[in-house]
Amino acid sequence: MNYRSLGCSLIILPVAITSLLTGCEKKEVAPAAPPEVLVAEAATRDVPVYREWIGTIDGSENAEIRARVTGYLISRDYDEGSLVKKGTLLFEIDPRPSEAALAQAKSQLEQGKAVKLAAIAERARSDQLFGQKVISEQEHTNKTQLAEANIAKVDALQAAVDDAQLNLNYCKVTAPVDGIVGIAKAQVGDLVGTGSNVVLTNISTLDPAKVQFPISESDYLVGNQLIQDTMSKPIDQRPENIDLVLADGSTFSEKAKLQSVDRQVQASTGTILVTALVKNPGCLLRPGFYARARIEVKVLKNAVVVPQRAVSEVQGAYQLGIIGADGKAEIRPIKVGPRAGSDWVITSGLQPGEKVVVEGLQKIRSGVQVVAKPWTPPSEKSESNSSTATAQVKSDTESNAQ
Repeated sequence: MNYRSLGCSLIILPVAITSLLTGCEKKEVAPAAPPEVLVAEAATRDVPVYREWIGTIDGSENAEIRARVTGYLISRDYDEGSLVKKGTLLFEIDPRPSEAALAQAKSQLEQGKAVKLAAIAERARSDQLFGQKVISEQEHTNKTQLAEANIAKVDALQAAVDDAQLNLNYCKVTAPVDGIVGIAKAQVGDLVGTGSNVVLTNISTLDPAKVQFPISESDYLVGNQLIQDTMSKPIDQRPENIDLVLADGSTFSEKAKLQSVDRQVQASTGTILVTALVKNPGCLLRPGFYARARIEVKVLKNAVVVPQRAVSEVQGAYQLGIIGADGKAEIRPIKVGPRAGSDWVITSGLQPGEKVVVEGLQKIRSGVQVVAKPWTPPSEKSESNSSTATAQVKSDTESNAQ
């Protein structure tokens, strides 16, 4: 046995064990810094409360342009989709059959007038002879009745001439109202005035336009007093207090005013139809457009509001992160009211002036110390500039790539 090698091994073993134990010792971990959040103070202000309903745009006057006589269409005298004035010529139907009918009616009228003059003269002669006892009373009566019949026949022939003249006038189809004319439903050469070719086109008066929206029975009962007060005024004195939010999210430049409320509730939907009028410069709104009719129903005085992004919803319940005076966080349940722009009304669980967490809510829990910094609302102008700058950078990059 080599005792010298064994001695060296015994000396090395404690050194290795000591090194191993030293390496297994836990390193001291520095305490984590408190989370940083952005906060805003709960403010108070008057908040208008709105109700909205989905409505449909229509013309204030709508008319079907119909052919009132039968004939072949020989011209279309308007541009489809254009704005026309009342009396503008839209279509012309072949007038020749109507002209011939009118000429015939006038000829028969002239014949009737000649017979009428002869009958009047014969009645006068009969009166003279009867006075002289030359003719019998029966013959005198017959001649008098014949004269009256011929006089009445002239009136009937005159009515026939007037009717023929109307039919000739109907060969020129004109606009009954000012408005936008639609696409023609009959083409030149078609036989119109019979079968399916009775309606030639449609016209709608779009300035003002009409907005129709159904409201529920409960909404009607809630706003009944306001409706009655408005309807008691002449149409030109009613307030324009209905905003229209269009399909792209924009609010129409003109406000509508209440025109009418339907007489009954639709049993199938439980709603009643409300109609409003709105000025429509340039005829931007067209029939069939959808718009949300928004009406201010009341104003909440000194309502407590916070930014919408500060409110968190968990399984239908709402909560806020509150930072106390000691810098500690609290997750607090609240009750919310209507939204007002980028803010949200808090009806319960929050006092004015309390600091709420706007950004960083996911970093905290109740009782945790935090570092609170003021939150700055985003500026629309800065966002717009940022978007423009981003678009410019993208454009420059694409140009360089090319």
